[in-house]
Amino acid sequence: MSLTGFEAITPEQRDEFQQEGILLIRNALTEEHRARLEAAVDRVYADERKAGRLKSDGTLHLLGFLDRDEEFGELLTQPSTFPYIWGLAGWNIYSHHNHLDVTPPSPFEEPPAWGWHQDGYRQNSDPESLAGDPRPMLSLKVAYVLSDLSRTGRGATKVVPGSHLRNTLERTDGDPRGTVEITANPGDAFVFDRRLWHSRSVNRSTVTRKMLFVGYTYRWIRPLDDMPVDKDGQWWANRTPVQKQLLGEATHTANHWGVNWDGYIDEKIPLRHELQTRGLLDRSIPWLR
Repeated sequence: MSLTGFEAITPEQRDEFQQEGILLIRNALTEEHRARLEAAVDRVYADERKAGRLKSDGTLHLLGFLDRDEEFGELLTQPSTFPYIWGLAGWNIYSHHNHLDVTPPSPFEEPPAWGWHQDGYRQNSDPESLAGDPRPMLSLKVAYVLSDLSRTGRGATKVVPGSHLRNTLERTDGDPRGTVEITANPGDAFVFDRRLWHSRSVNRSTVTRKMLFVGYTYRWIRPLDDMPVDKDGQWWANRTPVQKQLLGEATHTANHWGVNWDGYIDEKIPLRHELQTRGLLDRSIPWLR
């Protein structure tokens, strides 16, 4: 039976994510789907190169890429990964941040600058109410691996499992203790907590790293990427109601907070309505009530 994207994750999967800050999903994409996505990435890369927007080493880090190709829009609710998104963050979410990465082999011999970080920028420092240890998750990402990262040294993501539960990371000459480089096959994916301390390895191979990252957060948080969507165009017309919610659509301002104007939960929010129809709301899980 094919996946729909609305299969509940298990308590064990939820516990593993909360303890480790990351879940690896093998074979998240079929080979045919992966190849279509890679072809779309190659088209975007060619356009950006023609426009002179690549870095000097050929690297591309493109924010707000989803509407650049029809193939990308379906990633919002990719059936093999979407259950982890709503299962871990709930129904009042949207994609505030997404990026397309192409990383050719590095032409530089010197070691890179220390690049370990948590996502979230000012979410890590602004309000005093977020100064607890650990800070709130607030967002998570799913990363799709399109190229062969099955060996280390190909520019893959490095993480310290469990590090999302602490606000600081000791700076060292090399990688922090407990570092794991995520070796993954083409078509694999991983979901990670935005607080997880992570970096990227240097690509010392002959393989060009190609990855797609789709981030999700709560609808009452402002978008991070500038991704103006042509709502009169075909790309938008092809999106489902749930996907339109995940692109930021709402009926009014209070709807972003999950309520209607009377202050009660808005039962018409597309993802909530879909989960409710399928019997997937769970009062024992606060974000799925």
